[in-house]
Amino acid sequence: MPGLRAPSEYSQEPPRHPSLLINAKEPFNAEPPRSALVSSYVTPVDLFYKRNHGPIPLVDDLDSYYVTIHGLIESPKKISMRDIWALPKYNVTATLQCAGNRRTAMSKIRKVRGVGWDISAIGNAVWGGAKLADVLELVGVPKLTSVTRSGGKHVEFVSVDKCKEENGGPYKASIPLSQATNPDADVLLAYEMNGETLNRDHGYPLRGVVPGVIGARSVKWLDSINIIAEECQGFFMQKDYKMFPPSVNWDNIDWATRKPQMDFPVQCAICSLEDVNAIQPGKVKVSGYAASGGGRGIERVDISIDGGKNWVEASRYQKDGISYVAGDIRSDKWAWVLFEATVDIPRDTVIVAKAVDTAANVQPENVETIWNLRGILNTSWHRVQVRVGHSKM
Repeated sequence: MPGLRAPSEYSQEPPRHPSLLINAKEPFNAEPPRSALVSSYVTPVDLFYKRNHGPIPLVDDLDSYYVTIHGLIESPKKISMRDIWALPKYNVTATLQCAGNRRTAMSKIRKVRGVGWDISAIGNAVWGGAKLADVLELVGVPKLTSVTRSGGKHVEFVSVDKCKEENGGPYKASIPLSQATNPDADVLLAYEMNGETLNRDHGYPLRGVVPGVIGARSVKWLDSINIIAEECQGFFMQKDYKMFPPSVNWDNIDWATRKPQMDFPVQCAICSLEDVNAIQPGKVKVSGYAASGGGRGIERVDISIDGGKNWVEASRYQKDGISYVAGDIRSDKWAWVLFEATVDIPRDTVIVAKAVDTAANVQPENVETIWNLRGILNTSWHRVQVRVGHSKM
């Protein structure tokens, strides 16, 4: 890749917000305090979670940077940033969430492998860039194509990023061609985040953004795009980020029996309270985020102050002054929904939140039923213990 420095030259880490909770230093993985997530609908770049599988690349010469698009197509081509900038620019508000979000709670049931994320491996940003459907037209792939004349059915993103899981090779992942060429799927080759040029942590100079899908498929630091017949055979598609039942362990796992995880299930979490919080008796504001994959909106968020026996419905919102209605043209279908409820807490208790999406999918009650050895997709009811006054739990 022209313009890419050798590993020894980009070993210096970029500057980062001091409040980030560092879960791993090498490669760098960090999340913001949970309270930061509900401070704004659009997550500030410096408070957006950082997820990496290897050293962070530095591409510092845009004049010689290009993305190669090749594979099962008739017109392979090298695309420069100028080519990307020349295409219509779209701004898409979309939430990205690591598949391992809330893994620490799952690890309390039984040991799991992976970065120990709390509830903040998620963020909502305004991504600016060209639609992948427009980019693929430059190499002769029409919109709404599910298979090319040469038999291509999947689009593989290959990163500049090198990682040990690929034996020193590049990070890569794929999505179906039918999704990539569908303008309504809003898959972007993004060069901006919240109106600013992408920074190194988030994929400068160009990254994929695949809304509604686990973050692992939104590949950063793009090097090439391959049109292939089958799903990407890389490690993170075939031997990671798959959902197994609780009965599977590292002795009997068969990766081939499961498809790579794509859409994220319905999810919500309380961000206004830590576990365990000491509070004064009386009115307490409970707020947090809710999101679902595949562009499904949030139909309801329920709050319980007695561990799940009785419930009240929280209010839901995205932008100030505009009522959130799932599916409404004014609502961002790829973005999270923030929720808020004021409840009366007279004594020590467990506050619970659960969300329901527009397909009536609801979060599972207990983490035990969805435990899996990689600790992914913990979408169980979110619980926060609170201690009132000076009493003891």
